[in-house]
Amino acid sequence: MAATLETFGSEFYGKPNYPAHPHQKYAPLQDYEYVDVALHADKEKESLLSIPGAQFTDLEPTIGTEVSGVQLNTLNEQQRRDLALLVAERGVVFLKAQHANANELLDLGRFFGRLHIHPTSPQPEGFPELHVVYNDPESTLKAREAFKDPRAPKYGWHSDVTYERQPPSYTLFKVDVVPKVGGSTLWASQVKAYETLTPKFQKIIEGLTAVHSAVEQAENSRKRGGPVRREPVQTEHPVVRTHPVTGKRALFVNPGFTRYIVGLKPAESDAILQFLYAHIKEGIDFQVRYKWEANTVAIWDNRQTVHSANYDYVLFGEGPQHRNAYRVTPQGERPYFDGSKSASEE
Repeated sequence: MAATLETFGSEFYGKPNYPAHPHQKYAPLQDYEYVDVALHADKEKESLLSIPGAQFTDLEPTIGTEVSGVQLNTLNEQQRRDLALLVAERGVVFLKAQHANANELLDLGRFFGRLHIHPTSPQPEGFPELHVVYNDPESTLKAREAFKDPRAPKYGWHSDVTYERQPPSYTLFKVDVVPKVGGSTLWASQVKAYETLTPKFQKIIEGLTAVHSAVEQAENSRKRGGPVRREPVQTEHPVVRTHPVTGKRALFVNPGFTRYIVGLKPAESDAILQFLYAHIKEGIDFQVRYKWEANTVAIWDNRQTVHSANYDYVLFGEGPQHRNAYRVTPQGERPYFDGSKSASEE
């Protein structure tokens, strides 16, 4: 049976409907005018918070809110705007027991912005704007063998596709198959990571820019025989960026895609970046770890968070495991740094 947007979900993950790696070619992305829908939200988020039966639970003081009793596929436009504001304020929001199918999540994603087509990832045939995360029992066992190498990376803190000129804003991620134990995901607040630096160090990195690269991702895909749908780009972004809705400043570097700081010697650049990466990784007071349940949708603000999947189910799980999800990725504004007083300073 061919997959359709209506049936896409756990049914899709059985062969022969394996996620495809189509090798279409796309032109370089062009800039587009982006306006954050949260700028038109109600500051009190009344239309969202007053939904009958809805419950909102903050998971950590600095990041992460879990929501139950709200269905994404029933939200009106004002509720969607208020949801975007909630994500902007809390970094990542988890909505449990979602009925929304892929078509409805694509529609919500388009409400937030132009959808990104990933240059190398698996995607359902004919649905290029869905980014598939597919870990079936066979691939899990292969990964377990690879992870036995102590040099193999076990975690990968990153923000999604930050090499683009307009990286993502609000990212939607639905998990519909989960391992029996493990497979959680961690998020860290880049706002709090910035705010917990000393004022003197903040001044050192404010105004610096760093290069983010897609080259390595493209090369790895080519080595595996995978697609490279657009030629890889390298883009310069501020090391500290300003959020267009909250006005807060956030670090905007990640070990997945940031390569070097412009204008510094390699040793100077490496010293700053490695310190920032360690600061983010070790910042347990501004992180949240989420244990997935099937049909949960996470929406996070890619401009002010980094995240890392946890492969403990691969390393330590008994027998073959299964974890499947898909991502819808709206693009946001070009990152910028506002040198006037930040919202937190005011």
